Amino acid sequence: MTRTLHVRAWGAEGAPTVVCLHGVTAWGGHFERLATALAVTHRVVAPDLLGHGASPWEPPWRIADHLDAIEATLGDEPSTWIGHSFGARLSLEQAARRPGSVERLVLLDPAIAVPPHVALWAAENARAERRYASFDDAIERRFAESQLHDAPRALVEQELRGHLVEDDAGWRYRYAQAAVVTAHGELAAPAPDFGGTRVPTLVVHGADSYLPYDLHAERHRAALGDLLEVVTVAGGHTVLWDALDETTAAVAAFVRR
Repeated sequence: MTRTLHVRAWGAEGAPTVVCLHGVTAWGGHFERLATALAVTHRVVAPDLLGHGASPWEPPWRIADHLDAIEATLGDEPSTWIGHSFGARLSLEQAARRPGSVERLVLLDPAIAVPPHVALWAAENARAERRYASFDDAIERRFAESQLHDAPRALVEQELRGHLVEDDAGWRYRYAQAAVVTAHGELAAPAPDFGGTRVPTLVVHGADSYLPYDLHAERHRAALGDLLEVVTVAGGHTVLWDALDETTAAVAAFVRR
Protein backbone atom coordinates (compact mmCIF):
# COMPACT_ATOMS: atom_id res chain seq x y z
CA MET A 1 0.00 0.00 0.00
CA THR A 2 1.48 3.34 -1.09
CA ARG A 3 0.24 6.42 0.74
CA THR A 4 1.49 9.98 0.46
CA LEU A 5 1.33 12.58 3.19
CA HIS A 6 0.30 16.21 3.36
CA VAL A 7 3.50 18.28 3.65
CA ARG A 8 4.30 21.85 4.66
CA ALA A 9 7.53 23.30 3.30
CA TRP A 10 9.75 26.31 3.96
CA GLY A 11 12.92 27.51 2.26
CA ALA A 12 14.36 27.27 -1.22
CA GLU A 13 14.08 24.21 -3.44
CA GLY A 14 17.49 22.59 -3.83
CA ALA A 15 18.79 23.66 -0.41
CA PRO A 16 19.87 20.92 2.04
CA THR A 17 16.76 19.18 3.35
CA VAL A 18 15.52 19.00 6.93
CA VAL A 19 12.67 16.56 7.64
CA CYS A 20 10.53 17.40 10.72
CA LEU A 21 8.28 14.78 12.32
CA HIS A 22 5.71 15.69 14.95
CA GLY A 23 4.47 13.66 17.92
CA VAL A 24 1.16 11.91 18.45
CA THR A 25 -1.92 14.18 18.32
CA ALA A 26 0.12 16.98 16.68
CA TRP A 27 0.65 18.03 13.04
CA GLY A 28 3.36 19.36 10.73
CA GLY A 29 2.43 22.94 11.56
CA HIS A 30 3.97 22.45 15.01
CA PHE A 31 7.36 23.20 13.44
CA GLU A 32 6.49 26.51 11.78
CA ARG A 33 8.55 28.78 14.05
CA LEU A 34 11.59 26.48 14.01
CA ALA A 35 11.27 25.88 10.27
CA THR A 36 11.12 29.60 9.54
CA ALA A 37 14.44 30.05 11.36
CA LEU A 38 16.09 27.11 9.56
CA ALA A 39 14.72 28.06 6.13
CA VAL A 40 17.37 30.76 5.75
CA THR A 41 19.84 28.00 4.83
CA HIS A 42 17.73 24.83 4.41
CA ARG A 43 14.63 23.40 2.78
CA VAL A 44 12.42 22.31 5.67
CA VAL A 45 9.60 19.81 5.12
CA ALA A 46 7.10 18.78 7.80
CA PRO A 47 4.54 16.12 6.91
CA ASP A 48 1.38 15.36 8.83
CA LEU A 49 1.84 11.74 9.95
CA LEU A 50 -0.69 9.06 9.09
CA GLY A 51 -3.89 9.53 11.04
CA HIS A 52 -3.10 13.21 11.66
CA GLY A 53 -3.91 16.56 10.11
CA ALA A 54 -4.58 16.48 6.37
CA SER A 55 -2.79 13.16 5.70
CA PRO A 56 -4.69 9.87 5.17
CA TRP A 57 -6.41 8.66 8.34
CA GLU A 58 -6.98 5.03 7.33
CA PRO A 59 -4.95 2.22 8.98
CA PRO A 60 -2.44 0.66 9.26
CA TRP A 61 -0.50 3.04 11.53
CA ARG A 62 2.55 1.01 12.66
CA ILE A 63 6.02 2.56 12.82
CA ALA A 64 6.94 0.89 9.53
CA ASP A 65 3.76 2.24 7.91
CA HIS A 66 4.63 5.80 8.93
CA LEU A 67 8.16 5.45 7.55
CA ASP A 68 6.94 3.88 4.30
CA ALA A 69 4.56 6.82 3.81
CA ILE A 70 7.31 9.34 4.58
CA GLU A 71 9.63 7.71 2.04
CA ALA A 72 6.86 7.53 -0.56
CA THR A 73 6.25 11.25 -0.06
CA LEU A 74 9.77 12.63 0.41
CA GLY A 75 12.12 9.96 -0.94
CA ASP A 76 15.18 8.77 0.95
CA GLU A 77 17.85 11.27 -0.07
CA PRO A 78 20.34 12.06 2.75
CA SER A 79 18.77 14.66 5.06
CA THR A 80 18.75 15.97 8.58
CA TRP A 81 15.82 14.52 10.53
CA ILE A 82 14.20 16.34 13.44
CA GLY A 83 11.59 14.54 15.50
CA HIS A 84 9.58 15.47 18.57
CA SER A 85 8.40 12.69 20.93
CA PHE A 86 6.95 9.92 18.71
CA GLY A 87 8.50 11.73 15.73
CA ALA A 88 11.90 11.29 17.39
CA ARG A 89 11.31 7.54 17.68
CA LEU A 90 10.40 7.46 13.98
CA SER A 91 13.59 9.35 13.15
CA LEU A 92 15.70 6.85 15.11
CA GLU A 93 13.96 3.99 13.32
CA GLN A 94 14.68 5.55 9.93
CA ALA A 95 18.36 6.00 10.76
CA ALA A 96 18.55 2.32 11.72
CA ARG A 97 16.62 0.88 8.77
CA ARG A 98 18.00 3.12 6.00
CA PRO A 99 21.67 3.88 6.80
CA GLY A 100 22.74 6.92 4.81
CA SER A 101 19.29 8.47 4.54
CA VAL A 102 19.73 10.32 7.85
CA GLU A 103 22.83 12.52 7.96
CA ARG A 104 22.05 14.16 11.31
CA LEU A 105 19.46 13.52 14.00
CA VAL A 106 17.73 16.02 16.24
CA LEU A 107 15.62 14.39 18.95
CA LEU A 108 13.30 16.83 20.72
CA ASP A 109 12.32 15.35 24.08
CA PRO A 110 12.27 11.92 22.46
CA ALA A 111 9.89 9.09 23.25
CA ILE A 112 12.62 6.52 22.66
CA ALA A 113 10.88 3.63 24.42
CA VAL A 114 8.03 3.64 26.91
CA PRO A 115 7.49 1.01 29.64
CA PRO A 116 4.50 -1.18 28.71
CA HIS A 117 2.41 -0.15 31.72
CA VAL A 118 2.93 3.53 30.84
CA ALA A 119 2.10 2.88 27.18
CA LEU A 120 -1.09 1.10 28.27
CA TRP A 121 -2.14 4.05 30.41
CA ALA A 122 -1.45 6.49 27.56
CA ALA A 123 -3.31 4.34 25.03
CA GLU A 124 -6.34 3.94 27.29
CA ASN A 125 -6.32 7.68 27.97
CA ALA A 126 -6.23 8.38 24.23
CA ARG A 127 -9.46 6.44 23.69
CA ALA A 128 -11.45 9.34 25.16
CA GLU A 129 -12.48 11.93 22.59
CA ARG A 130 -11.00 15.38 23.19
CA ARG A 131 -13.80 17.80 22.43
CA TYR A 132 -14.27 21.32 23.75
CA ALA A 133 -17.14 23.76 24.07
CA SER A 134 -15.12 26.63 22.62
CA PHE A 135 -11.72 27.42 21.15
CA ASP A 136 -10.75 29.28 24.33
CA ASP A 137 -11.72 26.26 26.42
CA ALA A 138 -9.47 24.05 24.26
CA ILE A 139 -6.53 26.41 24.76
CA GLU A 140 -7.03 26.63 28.51
CA ARG A 141 -7.22 22.85 28.87
CA ARG A 142 -4.20 22.26 26.65
CA PHE A 143 -1.92 23.77 29.28
CA ALA A 144 -2.97 21.07 31.76
CA GLU A 145 -3.20 18.26 29.19
CA SER A 146 0.37 18.81 27.98
CA GLN A 147 1.74 19.89 31.38
CA LEU A 148 2.99 23.12 29.85
CA HIS A 149 5.21 25.28 32.04
CA ASP A 150 6.36 28.48 30.34
CA ALA A 151 4.61 28.35 26.97
CA PRO A 152 3.23 31.74 25.88
CA ARG A 153 -0.51 31.50 25.39
CA ALA A 154 -0.27 33.45 22.13
CA LEU A 155 2.14 30.85 20.70
CA VAL A 156 -0.11 27.92 21.60
CA GLU A 157 -3.20 29.73 20.35
CA GLN A 158 -1.61 30.67 17.03
CA GLU A 159 -0.62 27.07 16.27
CA LEU A 160 -3.86 25.45 17.38
CA ARG A 161 -5.94 27.76 15.18
CA GLY A 162 -4.66 25.54 12.38
CA HIS A 163 -5.05 22.22 14.19
CA LEU A 164 -8.44 22.56 15.92
CA VAL A 165 -11.66 22.47 13.91
CA GLU A 166 -15.24 23.25 14.87
CA ASP A 167 -18.25 21.07 14.12
CA ASP A 168 -21.81 20.79 15.47
CA ALA A 169 -20.57 19.18 18.72
CA GLY A 170 -17.81 21.68 19.51
CA TRP A 171 -14.07 21.92 18.83
CA ARG A 172 -11.77 18.94 18.23
CA TYR A 173 -8.24 18.14 17.10
CA ARG A 174 -7.54 16.82 13.61
CA TYR A 175 -6.36 13.29 14.34
CA ALA A 176 -7.78 9.78 14.48
CA GLN A 177 -7.96 8.50 18.05
CA ALA A 178 -7.25 4.94 16.88
CA ALA A 179 -4.00 6.07 15.22
CA VAL A 180 -2.89 7.66 18.49
CA VAL A 181 -3.74 4.52 20.48
CA THR A 182 -1.69 2.47 18.02
CA ALA A 183 1.27 4.84 18.32
CA HIS A 184 1.36 4.46 22.10
CA GLY A 185 1.40 0.69 21.65
CA GLU A 186 4.27 0.94 19.17
CA LEU A 187 6.31 2.95 21.68
CA ALA A 188 6.27 -0.03 24.05
CA ALA A 189 8.24 -2.11 21.52
CA PRO A 190 12.05 -2.11 21.89
CA ALA A 191 13.74 0.84 20.20
CA PRO A 192 16.56 0.39 17.68
CA ASP A 193 19.99 -0.19 19.14
CA PHE A 194 21.81 3.14 19.38
CA GLY A 195 24.82 1.52 17.73
CA GLY A 196 22.81 1.36 14.51
CA THR A 197 22.16 5.10 14.54
CA ARG A 198 25.73 6.42 14.62
CA VAL A 199 25.26 9.86 13.10
CA PRO A 200 25.76 13.28 14.70
CA THR A 201 22.86 13.57 17.13
CA LEU A 202 21.42 16.40 19.18
CA VAL A 203 19.01 15.65 22.03
CA VAL A 204 17.03 18.60 23.39
CA HIS A 205 15.44 17.56 26.65
CA GLY A 206 12.92 19.46 28.77
CA ALA A 207 14.16 19.79 32.36
CA ASP A 208 10.68 19.05 33.73
CA SER A 209 9.56 16.60 31.06
CA TYR A 210 7.48 13.56 31.97
CA LEU A 211 9.64 11.54 29.53
CA PRO A 212 12.95 10.98 31.35
CA TYR A 213 15.83 10.87 28.86
CA ASP A 214 18.12 9.85 31.74
CA LEU A 215 16.91 6.25 31.31
CA HIS A 216 18.70 6.13 27.95
CA ALA A 217 21.50 8.68 28.30
CA GLU A 218 24.28 6.34 29.41
CA ARG A 219 23.69 3.78 26.64
CA HIS A 220 23.26 6.55 24.07
CA ARG A 221 26.59 8.14 25.06
CA ALA A 222 28.34 4.76 25.07
CA ALA A 223 27.15 4.06 21.52
CA LEU A 224 27.71 7.50 19.99
CA GLY A 225 30.53 9.04 22.01
CA ASP A 226 31.39 12.51 20.73
CA LEU A 227 28.70 12.27 18.06
CA LEU A 228 26.11 12.93 20.78
CA GLU A 229 25.23 16.38 22.10
CA VAL A 230 22.63 16.82 24.85
CA VAL A 231 21.02 20.16 25.69
CA THR A 232 18.58 20.62 28.56
CA VAL A 233 16.11 23.49 28.28
CA ALA A 234 13.59 24.89 30.74
CA GLY A 235 10.05 23.55 30.78
CA GLY A 236 8.44 20.26 29.97
CA HIS A 237 7.89 17.83 27.11
CA THR A 238 6.75 20.27 24.43
CA VAL A 239 10.05 22.10 24.03
CA LEU A 240 8.91 24.09 20.97
CA TRP A 241 6.28 25.72 23.20
CA ASP A 242 7.91 25.86 26.63
CA ALA A 243 11.39 26.79 25.37
CA LEU A 244 11.01 27.92 21.75
CA ASP A 245 13.93 30.36 21.62
CA GLU A 246 16.42 28.11 23.43
CA THR A 247 15.41 25.07 21.40
CA THR A 248 15.55 26.95 18.10
CA ALA A 249 19.00 28.32 18.89
CA ALA A 250 20.38 24.89 19.80
CA VAL A 251 18.87 23.19 16.75
CA ALA A 252 19.94 25.92 14.30
CA ALA A 253 23.53 25.83 15.57
CA PHE A 254 23.64 22.04 15.28
CA VAL A 255 22.06 21.84 11.83
CA ARG A 256 24.34 24.53 10.37
CA ARG A 257 27.54 23.26 11.95
